[in-house]
Amino acid sequence: MTAQFACRTSDVAVATMLRCELDGPDGRVAVVVVHDGDGGWYALADKCSHGDIPLSKGDVEGCTIECLGHGSPFDLRTGKPLKPPATDPVAVYPVTIDDDCVYVDTDVPGPSPEPTHA
Repeated sequence: MTAQFACRTSDVAVATMLRCELDGPDGRVAVVVVHDGDGGWYALADKCSHGDIPLSKGDVEGCTIECLGHGSPFDLRTGKPLKPPATDPVAVYPVTIDDDCVYVDTDVPGPSPEPTHA
């Protein structure tokens, strides 16, 4: 599998996010596409590692996304929690921007490099 169309850049304003359902190696994957306050693009698994709470229900601040449930912020680049109660990272996926299209590769979870532009 390769990068899949997730949304249009115009669908996600700066400092906001959008939940998408994409194909993953083991079936459908809930992904949150984030356009951070500095204009960067990121994609993470849309599930807090501490509880069964969608990160897309939380808030984007700088280069973090905060879980609505217990307030743990996660680094958008690495998926690592920055404070408890979450202790495990969430998956991050590579993002490619091509014109107005955002593509996410759910086959390659890991620290997120800067998005590529096709």
